[in-house]
Amino acid sequence: MDLNASVAAVVTGGASGLGEATARALAQQGVRVAIFDMQKYKGERVAAEIGGTFCEVNVTTDESVEAGLRRAREAHGQERILVNCAGTGNAIKTASRDRKTAEIRYFKAKEFDRIIQINLVGTFRCIAMSAAGMLSLEPLSGGERGAIVNTASVAAQDGQVGQAAYSASKGGVNALTLVVARDLAQEGIRCNTIMPGLFNTPLLQGMPDQIKQALGAQVPFPPRLGNPSEYASLALEMIRNPYFNGECVRLDGSIRMAPR
Repeated sequence: MDLNASVAAVVTGGASGLGEATARALAQQGVRVAIFDMQKYKGERVAAEIGGTFCEVNVTTDESVEAGLRRAREAHGQERILVNCAGTGNAIKTASRDRKTAEIRYFKAKEFDRIIQINLVGTFRCIAMSAAGMLSLEPLSGGERGAIVNTASVAAQDGQVGQAAYSASKGGVNALTLVVARDLAQEGIRCNTIMPGLFNTPLLQGMPDQIKQALGAQVPFPPRLGNPSEYASLALEMIRNPYFNGECVRLDGSIRMAPR
């Protein structure tokens, strides 16, 4: 798919981190970008800087995503590109014992479900609703109507201690990628997923520099944290390359995560 001013995109989680980098990279190619996020101040700032549109969206509800898509389409037309970066995580052991009090605790299903609803169900909700809109588009040369890029994590394959919910949610994103690509193949809509490793995103930016340096040193090569622009570069290649379809790709400097 050629990236230019004739193309519209929606980027969820586009107010910061990987989503912001991707929104900026798409806008630099002339693409009309709508940012979906719950961080209103940051989202509006990024949208203003790239000439895009901010839509305050909670990906866990149909109504919020529908409203966001309506606003985005009123501003830019039907999107041909969807990049799903909205997500969150937590770190809770399945069951554990407090060393001081000997109290035994377990990971409440309600909190487990919260991560699943945001990372997995929210991603699928945006895929399904956006793809339905893409079906209304005339195909480009080669028969392509749209391209979808999702964000999983290396935790989908080698989750660490306390990442049961996060790993399950990201593993689910991996699992649906090929199915969605097959579901939409006859309509000319592609679907791929990126599995980032250790990236310098807001989740890590609050950590002291020495801790970030220590984390980066665990990466075989290059021995550093990934830059959001490197995620954006791969996302754009997945969108541009018409033969890129149904794939889940690690972007991690060849790291394999230890148990903790």
